[in-house]
Amino acid sequence: MAVGVFASLLPAACMSAETAKAPETVAAAGEVPAQDVLVEGAPVPVGASFVGNYLAGRHAQAQRDGAKAIEYFRLALEEDPENTDLMLRAAVVMISEGAFADAVIEARKLESRGADNSVVEYTLAVDDIAAGRFAEAGERLAVLPENGINRYVGAMLRAWALVGLGDVDGARSALAELKRGEGTNALSDLHEALIQDLTGRRKEAGEAFERALAGDGGLAFRAVDLYGAFLERTGEPMEARRVYQGFLAEHPESYLLQPAMARLEAGRPPAPDIASAADGAAQALFDLAGAFRQQNAQEMALVLGRLALALKPDFAVAQFLVGDILETSERQESANQVYASIKADSPFARAANIRMALNLNAMDRTEQAVALLRKMARENPKDPEPLITLGNVLRGHQRFVEAVEIYDQAVTRVGPMNKQHWSLLYSRGMALERSKQWPRAEKDFLKALEYEPEQPYVLNYLGYSWVDMGLHLDRAMEMIRKAVQLRPNDGYIVDSLGWALYRLGDIPGAVRELERAVELRPEDPVINDHLGDAYWKAGRRQEARFQWRRSLGFEPEADLIAAIEKKLKTGVVEDKAPGRDG
Repeated sequence: MAVGVFASLLPAACMSAETAKAPETVAAAGEVPAQDVLVEGAPVPVGASFVGNYLAGRHAQAQRDGAKAIEYFRLALEEDPENTDLMLRAAVVMISEGAFADAVIEARKLESRGADNSVVEYTLAVDDIAAGRFAEAGERLAVLPENGINRYVGAMLRAWALVGLGDVDGARSALAELKRGEGTNALSDLHEALIQDLTGRRKEAGEAFERALAGDGGLAFRAVDLYGAFLERTGEPMEARRVYQGFLAEHPESYLLQPAMARLEAGRPPAPDIASAADGAAQALFDLAGAFRQQNAQEMALVLGRLALALKPDFAVAQFLVGDILETSERQESANQVYASIKADSPFARAANIRMALNLNAMDRTEQAVALLRKMARENPKDPEPLITLGNVLRGHQRFVEAVEIYDQAVTRVGPMNKQHWSLLYSRGMALERSKQWPRAEKDFLKALEYEPEQPYVLNYLGYSWVDMGLHLDRAMEMIRKAVQLRPNDGYIVDSLGWALYRLGDIPGAVRELERAVELRPEDPVINDHLGDAYWKAGRRQEARFQWRRSLGFEPEADLIAAIEKKLKTGVVEDKAPGRDG
């Protein structure tokens, strides 16, 4: 089974996503107790019995309140201290919430009762490695069944436990087990390089790094970062530059190598990032957590990511991954706590702060988000990203004039623009159009299309706007049809085609496309309103009123509410409908 390991070496949120195949998940096999679909939220009352506290713990999980879930499970265990299923559930929640020391206590209880569970063994092995008990960790891992996730986690942790014992050949043999499966060479080669480097075998380390970067994962950030730093430390700065520049050629928008490039220019080689067997084990757990994350196996990814942090608490790339998993699970508050723990000098601090701001905005704490982004912009006067994010937040709250001002500042920071900046022009163009600055908006849309001629959202927005204003109708229709061809299942783009046909008097065509748009986006108030107008023009008055009333039920903007209420009284008296953001 292939493991696209380098796709897991950087969370997708930091740059363009890379594909990965991960080991099969173990939740279905009962390794991790199935969790409820969770939504971070309301408090839960304490139960008065085992059943009450158990159910309160499960409900706390459902409310994404891990601290409360742990509290209730502890209370339930006081009532039934021999309940191994509950111990396991509590241990997994403790690991997932970062309460590693508490999880170890439960894991040792489970071990003493003969519980056979891989997560328990990983937890105790990590505790052994952290305490320098490498022999105990190796013995524990050596007897794990060689199936599923054990084949990967067990082999890699055992390899690093052997490194802790000074048995480099044994460690390499453990890693060789990974090569039995197709596509896993990059993972074993990377960790062989790290082991050889740690034990002073620089020639062998360099060769293994080269194999790893030439393997099935390509140029992922974490591998490049580790190899480049190795080259800097071993007196090959020009080769390090070549490696860094190769990555930047594939990821021109990435900022993650800026500290490495600055360090290289200053001639200050870094200290080794993997400086101990525990560091290596943390890297192994992170690699596998990322692979599970790519496969959307969130629970196991979170467990492995937290175990990595138990070994190396300031492991920034793992902190970011854990935050990303929590954020994806709609646990924005918990994610922000993890993001806030990333050190300010980490390459991930910038991305973490931007994520924190977006999470604050998602939690309706918009002014805090705005303040954080403004602070970032002040502290990094050459960086456009905080301003771009701030402009997007303001535009999302219909503060269009403010958004334009912020986007203008971002464009100034960008300097000469190129293809990668089409989205900034598109975002500013939307804010300009909504703030009634059409000449500037049109210029931005056209420039964005110079960079990305087949960008469907730009084609749609500009074509829609032209049709709505009665301008360049032939070219506008060509743009909209092209956008529909590129995104045939996007309800907003199909709506643009339907509305353009309506504006041009093709009512049967408009009804056909707008009905399809409503099927694709049934709860969008503007699309329902447009279909109501088309029905009215088609003489289907009762259906028109139904669509307008339906639109009012989806919380439209104030100007659309007024227009619909008027149409419910008088019907369509003008063809032009309020515009909308896209």
